[in-house]
Amino acid sequence: MARQQERARRTRAAIVEAAAVEFGKRGYAAASVNAILEGSHATKGAMYFHFESKEELGRAVLVSALEKFRETTDQWMSRTDLDPFEILHGLIDRVAQMFLTDPIVQAEFRLIIEPEFYTDVQNGGARVWGSSARDLIQRAQREGLVREGVDTDKFTRVLAASLAGQRYMSDLTAQEVDLRARFEESLEVVLAGMASDAWLANWRSKGWPAEVPVTSEP
Repeated sequence: MARQQERARRTRAAIVEAAAVEFGKRGYAAASVNAILEGSHATKGAMYFHFESKEELGRAVLVSALEKFRETTDQWMSRTDLDPFEILHGLIDRVAQMFLTDPIVQAEFRLIIEPEFYTDVQNGGARVWGSSARDLIQRAQREGLVREGVDTDKFTRVLAASLAGQRYMSDLTAQEVDLRARFEESLEVVLAGMASDAWLANWRSKGWPAEVPVTSEP
């Protein structure tokens, strides 16, 4: 029984992964069930055992992406060796890497602009890491790292809009875009207007911390 359950789990995961690749490449409407089956090496019967429809499969991809975003944000939010803006930088950089390399995350970005999934936008990955960004700017405010009178909600809205714009523009342009650099650029522009002079002076002197694994101990 345990072996059968593990086989079923692996089959389901393979179908979700293959669906993510297909959704990310073609979008939801044009995605081919046959291509998903071919990519997952699963039978049509196995797919419909796990998922009643293509839309249900799309929602499974969204759930998987949400789990990835939650895991990433939890890891970064637990850091105690960095200040709030450094944590935010690390989190945003990691999200950019996921957009570039993770088929599940790439598919989520395509799916949430499809009519079938409009209602899922409010509970998607952007909400998860956007909420973390709000928590971090509020933490920075308590630690005296922002200018007096800064509106933390405005900070979050402007940063989120800029990051979304960078992500969309990276798809629209015919040239290769360094999304990590563009995300960093967005954060730095917002911080230039909202971080305290003392924090900015220190950051300009030493720059961002060298990239380190999020699981490292402080």
